[in-house]
Amino acid sequence: MKDIFIDNQCALRFSNPPNEEYKKLLKWLLTNNHDEPEKNAYLAVSKKLIGEYQRSCSPVSFRQNISTIINTLTTENRLNLITNEDIKKFKSLHFKKHIRLTCNYEDREHIPVVLLSDRKYALIQDNKFIKDLINFPRFRVIAKSSPELIPYDN
Repeated sequence: MKDIFIDNQCALRFSNPPNEEYKKLLKWLLTNNHDEPEKNAYLAVSKKLIGEYQRSCSPVSFRQNISTIINTLTTENRLNLITNEDIKKFKSLHFKKHIRLTCNYEDREHIPVVLLSDRKYALIQDNKFIKDLINFPRFRVIAKSSPELIPYDN
């Protein structure tokens, strides 16, 4: 599954993509290849992250926003939904006292979503969140602040 986690701060940029790299990522997410479904994009999400996306989208948002992406991917069965039960189980197994996390509480809830996703690719603006993911024991993650730094379409 070619999935990617996109943090809320990055998802907001889909309303008015700041550069060509976000436009490419948006196109990749929305392209549904019926002939070669293994090439399709999936979005790694949790119910909590979807709630953050929805709260952040203003009623007067641009045509292409994260709500449109979520609706499209839901219709096409292209969400990699990490359940609350999976997150709780992950935290009980892996969040140990010796692991020092520096990101905020909300982002700590998203760490299991990234680490339970298939490819463990994450687009994130918060450097503390990126650092915590990259340094999380026994997991290999690609977490960057810009789409062109992630090989999402490979």
